[in-house]
Amino acid sequence: QVQLVESGGDLVQAGGSLRLSCAASGSIFRINVMGWYRQAPGKQRELVATITSSSTNYADSVKGRFTISRDNAKNTVYLQMNSLKPDDTAVYYCYAAIQRGTYNFPRDYWGQGTQVTVSS
Repeated sequence: QVQLVESGGDLVQAGGSLRLSCAASGSIFRINVMGWYRQAPGKQRELVATITSSSTNYADSVKGRFTISRDNAKNTVYLQMNSLKPDDTAVYYCYAAIQRGTYNFPRDYWGQGTQVTVSS
């Protein structure tokens, strides 16, 4: 069994900063990709940022403001969010593609979500 547990969501004023964390636990052989998605009310879930062992990828709307990082020893991914805007208000979901054994294909896992609210 694998679990992703997020933390760090909060209410913040526009221009402020937040740091989200997501720790993966359970039967894990390798984590190939970790990342963050978000879903605002009435909108579809969208990619925010992803990170592999060699690269990062960001949505255009967060480039230059958000930074994704990863601690492989802790199976944890972080999202540093600066210069927050009201449009960043959403539930943020942690994502990981996890391989549970040498001969297993990676599977997608999701966290329960953490609310980020940015007031104007």
